[in-house]
Amino acid sequence: MNGAIDLAVVLAYVAFVAVLGTVLGRQQKDAQDYFLADHSIPWWAACFSLVATETSALTVVSVPATAYTGDLWMLQLAVGYLLGRIAISVFLLPGYFRGEIATAYVLLERRFGQGARRLASLVFLVTRVLADAVRIFATAIPLGLITGMPVWASILSIGIFTLVYSYYGGLRAVVWVDVAQMFIYIVGGLAVLWIVLENIPGGWGGLVQVAGDAGKLKVIHLDGGFSQANWLFTGLVGGAFLTMASHGADHLIVQRLLASPSLRDARRAIIGSAVIVIGQFALFLLIGAGLWVFYEGRTWDTPDAIFPRFTLDHLPPGISGLVVAAILAAAMSSSLNALAAVSVHDLYVPLTRRSDEKQHDEQHLLDVGKRFTLLWGVVMIAVSLAFQLIAKGTPLVVIALQIASFTYGGLLGGFLLGLISKRADGRDAVTGMGVAVAGMTLLWALQQFGAMPRVVDTLWFALVGSAITVAVGEASARIRGSRGVVVAG
Repeated sequence: MNGAIDLAVVLAYVAFVAVLGTVLGRQQKDAQDYFLADHSIPWWAACFSLVATETSALTVVSVPATAYTGDLWMLQLAVGYLLGRIAISVFLLPGYFRGEIATAYVLLERRFGQGARRLASLVFLVTRVLADAVRIFATAIPLGLITGMPVWASILSIGIFTLVYSYYGGLRAVVWVDVAQMFIYIVGGLAVLWIVLENIPGGWGGLVQVAGDAGKLKVIHLDGGFSQANWLFTGLVGGAFLTMASHGADHLIVQRLLASPSLRDARRAIIGSAVIVIGQFALFLLIGAGLWVFYEGRTWDTPDAIFPRFTLDHLPPGISGLVVAAILAAAMSSSLNALAAVSVHDLYVPLTRRSDEKQHDEQHLLDVGKRFTLLWGVVMIAVSLAFQLIAKGTPLVVIALQIASFTYGGLLGGFLLGLISKRADGRDAVTGMGVAVAGMTLLWALQQFGAMPRVVDTLWFALVGSAITVAVGEASARIRGSRGVVVAG
């Protein structure tokens, strides 16, 4: 990134985020306001926040690279996301709006007891810290390439500014910053697509003709199997279960839905987010196809470098600054408030025997929540910095990038076991979830290290893990002769 205009654009964005978080933080009344924005988030803002939350710099950078090296097959996955979110709105969301719920895992406690809730909470905390830390690390690489900053400085910049607005503003600030961030990276993407088309002979028509003739615009892949990500049913079925897990059992997403005023608003937000994601995938995939035409199919050592390279070499001042801000925006959607909420309500309150329903405890829980936000922010920055010590492509980096695929099936399976089985109790749920997480980790390792052929793509892991949880939980209940236990919430 060169020039005062680009620098001014990026600094303006960072200042806006910091000021917005500080201003919105003045409105906080209590812990419920800090963690759930007093259930006052409009459905459309929750919708945009969901989109920004699930979008990372890996989306902005890697989705174009996927189209550059392949075609538009990822649109199949986006349609699977829509199907999964419709299922969430029908089967899972009603339970979240039945009574007062602080975190997603209260539902597990109501059905299976506190052990299941605590296990799910710990799995969430570990998964989210590793997944988001590596997301920051992965973002710092193209950001450093564009800005000239070293990777460690990029990590600190992203982490500190995310921590500032999350600490002061709570969930309300997180959601409204997400709204702004979504528009920034969408505008940045549209600007890149427009400039790519300006540099392609024939513009849009030239892109369609050249990319179409080369098969770069193909969407549907009927041939393939469970081991291939671009198979139609991997996208539709695997993608549906993946999004059911990520948006139905991960408190990072569920928290934003709980901040909606009603079940109807939450349903509009989650289904609307899927529609926007389809358009978003189409935008960044078309950018990748356009870059393939522009570079005439040139081979790159690292496909993820294509988007940053074009930004450096061909975007005018101001626009390149906007793209840098867009990459920052995609990286700065915060999970810190969700981590703090789970730490307070699922671990701190039960272990200290405090009642978060008592008025005199509300200020105390607000103070504790802010301390946990600070703690998780420092941890996430430290873990992100630690990834610098590991060469890219080594197993630990890959594990961190895919860790959600190991655990999502177990989490979703716990919820599905509660819906499907009348016999299983808390011991069965914990057993099923534990076996699923361990089994999916083992399956990934066997495939990753060549001990067995690749038979299942990671997009299927949520479905396979859920099936293991339900099967093991139900089998455990039958073996023990359990009649099931329902714990009142």
